[in-house]
Amino acid sequence: MSIYRGKKVLITGASSGIGFALAEELAKRGSEVLISARSRDKLETLAQKIENIGGDAHIFVEDLSLPNSGSELFDQIRSAGHSIDILINNAGYGRWGEFTSHERDDYLKMVQLNITTLTDLCHLYIPDMITRGGGGIINVGSMASLSPIPYASVYSSSKAYVLMFSEAIRYEYRDQGIKVMALLPGGTESEFAKVATEKSEKLTERYNKRSSAGEGMQTSHEVALECLDAFERNKQYILCGAKNRFLYMFAKFMSRQRVLEMIGGMFKKVAG
Repeated sequence: MSIYRGKKVLITGASSGIGFALAEELAKRGSEVLISARSRDKLETLAQKIENIGGDAHIFVEDLSLPNSGSELFDQIRSAGHSIDILINNAGYGRWGEFTSHERDDYLKMVQLNITTLTDLCHLYIPDMITRGGGGIINVGSMASLSPIPYASVYSSSKAYVLMFSEAIRYEYRDQGIKVMALLPGGTESEFAKVATEKSEKLTERYNKRSSAGEGMQTSHEVALECLDAFERNKQYILCGAKNRFLYMFAKFMSRQRVLEMIGGMFKKVAG
């Protein structure tokens, strides 16, 4: 029997991409899903899809890039009478380009969403999970969690935090029935690149010229399947995609300086 059957699962950033795919797949596996994002329309589309396959979905609209939004989402869900068995912190975004090419306020929102709100939600839900004898957390990082990324410096640093934080609290709460895993997707067919380049027509044009649709990328559904199967096996983290795992193993034989030069050269072609 699936470990997800009969569980209530909260997925942030569920309106598109990996979050959307995770919500669909969890519903298929028998979970009752609580879906959150900024866009009510997109959440309603997802909820309808889930209901069409006989699942249950509950919508909670919240902009998690704003201060105190994590506690506001927590209060919304508690007021609606829901407890959470599994928390999936999926919401996040990045920016490509030289560090000073983006506004400080944009970076503050990114750090709030990628780090602060994620941390807040873990801090809010872990005591409830302990009281009920267990639970689970999946924090969505990135392949960028594993190395500094020039021209995506704040994004990669925020995702490095996600990996380190997830591994640390996994150890702290392992004897209290709480499983914690970091999900590290690589290139994925989603709206991430569109958001990462949307502040610059030049960057968008460069990216579009250098990428073929879906080339070398996993679908969001493929990432969702790898994620849920790995969490069921109680993995510490999962780097998605065989190609990405090979590249990571290959990079281990290189110096950090060489890795930095290689990654920096790749990203400079798009964002430099």
